[in-house]
Amino acid sequence: AFFLTAGAIMPESEIVLKNVGINPTRTGILDVLEEMGASIAFSNQDDQNQSADLTVRSSTLQAVTIAGDIIPRLIDELPIIALLATQAHGKTVIKDAEELKVKETNRIDATAEELTKLGADITPTEDGLIINGPTPLHGGRVSSRGDHRIGMMLQIAALLTDEEVELEKAEAVAVSYPDFFQDVARLAKGGNSE
Repeated sequence: AFFLTAGAIMPESEIVLKNVGINPTRTGILDVLEEMGASIAFSNQDDQNQSADLTVRSSTLQAVTIAGDIIPRLIDELPIIALLATQAHGKTVIKDAEELKVKETNRIDATAEELTKLGADITPTEDGLIINGPTPLHGGRVSSRGDHRIGMMLQIAALLTDEEVELEKAEAVAVSYPDFFQDVARLAKGGNSE
């Protein structure tokens, strides 16, 4: 989800992700990206293993409303979807996501507060977020708050800024993806990462 978002929002980018799981219970992020107008192509699809190679390219994104039945299929991706929405044209509304308040952190408030530090126009609600875009992001001092998904989202946000983004509690990311920062650095340099 993090690299799909990076590919969609970074200017002049193209990222190929190999052997990605496309089990329908976990593809809410792909549905949202496609609804927003992201350029995503599937290749080498393996129906038996429910996987495919995905190619995502820079895209002009449109705001959407994300609610209802799709929420359980992307609940863990909502922080990175909020970042995606900061670069979409119009008002993106995320609702029916109260469960985000009881994750590793209150991800609704954490997402809104940390992205606001970088210049996002984002408002928390009782059950989600309202994000207006597109908004240029700038550098700043942010924190993962000990939540790996918030930390990874903020590192992807840093790719959009010319100024430095200082990420406190970055070590939280190692819980799920120990090589994340190295892979982002390689990606930012236009390198090939298998």
